[in-house]
Amino acid sequence: MLTYCTNIHPADSWHQVARAVWPRVLQVKGRVQPIGPFPVGLRLSARAARGITPWAAAQFGEQCRLDGCFIPSLNGFPYGSFHGERVKESAYLPDWRSRKRVEYTADLIRLLRLWLPEKMTGSISTVPIGFRKEIARADLPAVRENLLRVLEMLEESAAAGKKIILALEPEPGCLLETAADLVCFLEELKLPEQLRPLLGICYDCCHAAVLFQDPRLDFSRLKEAGIPVAKIQLSSAVRITKNHLQAAGIFDEPRYLHQTTIKRGAGIFGYPDLGAAFRSLPHPGEGGLEEEWRIHFHLPIFDDGNDSYGTTNVFIGEVLSCRPPEALLEIETYSYQVLPDQIRPASLIDSISREFSWLRPYL
Repeated sequence: MLTYCTNIHPADSWHQVARAVWPRVLQVKGRVQPIGPFPVGLRLSARAARGITPWAAAQFGEQCRLDGCFIPSLNGFPYGSFHGERVKESAYLPDWRSRKRVEYTADLIRLLRLWLPEKMTGSISTVPIGFRKEIARADLPAVRENLLRVLEMLEESAAAGKKIILALEPEPGCLLETAADLVCFLEELKLPEQLRPLLGICYDCCHAAVLFQDPRLDFSRLKEAGIPVAKIQLSSAVRITKNHLQAAGIFDEPRYLHQTTIKRGAGIFGYPDLGAAFRSLPHPGEGGLEEEWRIHFHLPIFDDGNDSYGTTNVFIGEVLSCRPPEALLEIETYSYQVLPDQIRPASLIDSISREFSWLRPYL
């Protein structure tokens, strides 16, 4: 099943979702799947999820059906505004230490239970616990307690016939950066056995590529640990192998965090943002000719780069060649609004449509 995430469309309130986002979703459907039911990866902020009334939620579910759409997954990662002037580290707050994260996720569960088609397993993607430098070992009991509260809600939902998986989304710089981190974390968490199938992973291709991961090894580890792959986000990072400063400079924008990994010889070095990578250089000017930079900047997945920069979209093909068949596939290119002018497609709907077309040979 292939969809795209509506976090590419700015919306903070339910009114904005219903009046501004949904018409664009229908435009995309008309371009990429005019016939047959179309899955939608819906992003709702905490404000939107709390603001929708039971009547409005029921009406939306009926409108989805009439429009030939359905909701298999919600993006519950960013709590607040995701298209403000500066998001950066605030994208992870409140994290899983906070009851606010529990309340937000509970609202999403309530809505997805209503919208999820019968006999379909749904998912809610979420923060990979929190930003690493903010989380201490002393916080882990509170994290475990909060996760348990949500998993118990999901257990009740599954018993009522609506199975939903909470999908932690590893990301560079967070407590859980990789699939291997998630495996180790869940071993330490020691969840009750009956709850384990309800906690899974949202595997983001951009994040994994930035960290030079091996998808075959990742999916093998997850399978061995019994961790469901609920969702795979199809996304592409920036890859630079020459003229590093000049090439990377056009991606240094102030809204989002652009974690950067630099491969120098046999070593791999991570930096919390692109500016920190610039400051790491031994002298002003350039990175070494042998260096490869990978930057967390979600490019349209059809973008193969140019003479200045490359992309990691080949990694998407590697992931799709070994993906678990039950995983939802979701295109996620939320950064369209901040793409450098010289590479931003003129039309958002055209760009999303081209991403679907680019993927078809791999499916």
